[in-house]
Order: sequence, then C-alpha cells, then structure tokens
Amino acid sequence: MKRCRKCGERAVIYMRQHRLALCKEHYLEWFVEQTARTIRKYRMFTKHDRVLVAVSGGKDSLALWDVLWRLGYQADGLYIGLGIDGGIAYSDRSREVVEAFAQERGLHLIVEDVPTLYGESIPEMARRTHRGRGKPCSVCGLVKRHIMNRVARDHGYTVLATGHNLDDEAAVLFANVMTWQVGYLARQDPVLPARDGLVKKVKPFFRFYERETAAYALLRGIAYIYDECPFAQGARSIYFKEVLNRLEEERPGTKLQFFLGFLKAKKQGAFAAIQEQAEGELHACEVCGQPTTAPGRCAFCRLVTPLTSPTPTPSP
Repeated sequence: MKRCRKCGERAVIYMRQHRLALCKEHYLEWFVEQTARTIRKYRMFTKHDRVLVAVSGGKDSLALWDVLWRLGYQADGLYIGLGIDGGIAYSDRSREVVEAFAQERGLHLIVEDVPTLYGESIPEMARRTHRGRGKPCSVCGLVKRHIMNRVARDHGYTVLATGHNLDDEAAVLFANVMTWQVGYLARQDPVLPARDGLVKKVKPFFRFYERETAAYALLRGIAYIYDECPFAQGARSIYFKEVLNRLEEERPGTKLQFFLGFLKAKKQGAFAAIQEQAEGELHACEVCGQPTTAPGRCAFCRLVTPLTSPTPTPSP
C-alpha cells in the first residue's frame, strides 16, 4: 500500500512518472498548484483576463473550469449543443450536466445550440456535405472552432481555454508525426496567441495525464458524462492513445517526454519556416466577418446558412 509523500496517510493515487503518491487532500492541492504553475510558466493568462472555458460535460473541461474557479480567475463557460443523439440523448445529457455544474457553483454559462441556430444538427450537416463521408468529426471540429471564437470575441473574452490533457496532445502529435503532417505539427501548441481576429487559445491541462484529470474530477465529486461521443468509436485518435499507453506502461513518463521534447524542438526553431507558412494571411469572411485564409466566404459559412442571426444565448 502506497503512503502519501506529504502526510503518510494512505495514498489515493500513485503517479509513476513522478514517483509520487498522494492522499486525497494533498492530491487535490497538488493538482491545483500544478495547474497554476503551468498557467504562469507558459504565460497563458492572468487574473486580469476574462477566460472562456469550453465545456462539453466531460471530466477534463469541467475539472478545468472547477480549478480556474478555485484559483479565482474570471472564468465563464461555453457549452455548444451539437444535436448528437446516438440513442442515449448524448447532447441533452451533456447540457444537463454542465448546467447543473454551473448552477451549483454560481458560475455563468453561455449555451449555443447548433440545431436551433442553423437548422441542422452536426450529424445532419455531415450527411448533407462531402465532409460527411464516414464520421462527422471534421464538421464538428469546424463548427465548434467557429462558434468558440465568435462567442469569445463578441463577448469580450481575451482567452479561450480548453481541457485537452497530455493523452490528447500526445496522440495528436503521434498521429501527425506518423504521417508527417508538417502543417499540423507547426500549429500544435498549448498556447496559440491572439491574432487577426482569432482569440488566444490555451490548454492549461496539457501536462496532466488523463487518469490524473479523471482522479481530480472523482475526488472533487464532479458529476460528468462518462460516455464517449457516439461517433468516437473506432476513431484514429483512440488507436494512437492505446499505442502510447502500451509505451507508457513499459516506460513511465514516455508521453510527457515525447510532448515536452516536441515543444522544446519548436522553441528552438525546428518548425519556424513551416509555421510561418502554415499560419497564412488572414482576412475577414465576407459573410460572418470571422478570420479566414479562404477567399470570400470561410469554410463555416460555406457549410451552413444560419436561419437566424447567430447570437450567443445565455443559459437560464
């Protein structure tokens, strides 16, 4: 039985990559402290910033919102209803969980419902377009990025924060390295500065393993959606996570070393020329005004025709 390094009580978690065992009290304390340290080290934001946290109802995003709330940051939430059913009313259940979380803590939540705003759910958009071949993930990503930036910009938020963890980031990096998607490699970073109408984006949990964010949520008593998105089954990202998990089992700390090594290489200029080219020149979409590299209309406006003016809708 492992004992807490700080107090000697029975440990609730042992992190092999750190050789660190902690009890419930000291783990929750450590988790918050590590988040605060990451925010400071990578200059993500300060107490003067207005932070918009993208929340899905899952453990990572709700844990992030909870930590930022405990640290005293000005952090509001944004939930995007995608209209995904999958036989379990996935979107409806997710929204209920997020709204309950916000209400319990007296936090402000903005809700954007895709079917209400644009007349179609994400799966319906995917079926209607060439992007719908296979899974609707590319449509989902495009729509969420557009809405997140619009809401953040229009409501005066200076930073957009997401709950991506180390497992997420390492899997994306691994996939892009395996196929040498240099453009994506150049753009991957836990901090994307604001530019030309794009709000600054940050990932304060990028150094935490998924099991660590899950442990925080469970120990804090945060109710969250356990189910994956119905369309996630068989996704390439899950396969790469499984491969990395096997490596991690044999060599604890592999994921962290892999991703931090990548960031160090970027800082030393490994992708400098590619990054400049990948960012491209941005101009305002002629329909929605959001930044785009495409001539005329942005990819989002080519995908959808809003039924109403897409203005953010606060939750009750």
